[in-house]
Amino acid sequence: MASKFRKAHVSMPGGERVAMTPFGARMFIHALASETDGAFGVWDTFTTPGEGPAPHTHTRETEMFRVVASTYRFRCGDVVFDAPPGTIVILPPHVEHAWRNIGSEIGQMLGAVTPAGCEGMFRDIAALGQGATSRQIAEIENRYGIINEETRRLQGCGGKTADT
Repeated sequence: MASKFRKAHVSMPGGERVAMTPFGARMFIHALASETDGAFGVWDTFTTPGEGPAPHTHTRETEMFRVVASTYRFRCGDVVFDAPPGTIVILPPHVEHAWRNIGSEIGQMLGAVTPAGCEGMFRDIAALGQGATSRQIAEIENRYGIINEETRRLQGCGGKTADT
């Protein structure tokens, strides 16, 4: 089947969609699945020092980051490494990973996923507002095939992941 993605998608400064990560970092989404016929999603994440996501596993997509500002510490499976500005990190699906801004300044990473889809999760989390509970966030992550400790707890309570 031929892709319907036939023209350039352009994200101009100031035209991005503002969203939020599960841990509260601000994001600017540049491309959604609906804009790339599912090929990939693209965003920038801005992270305060010491912040980053809980260990989690993507069940659907490969994730790529380019560190723009600050230094991040990544863990992918049993491997831990530091990534200064300019580093590109590609994380496989089905392998637990996490990252954290270990620098002393606001960090920035350009992120992309292929195939697209989980970038919508960040918009859904932002729509919950400031009072979102970890259970609400885990339910959203579950719909997008993201598994972490909280979604595992929900599974133990009878919940199922999107891929089970």
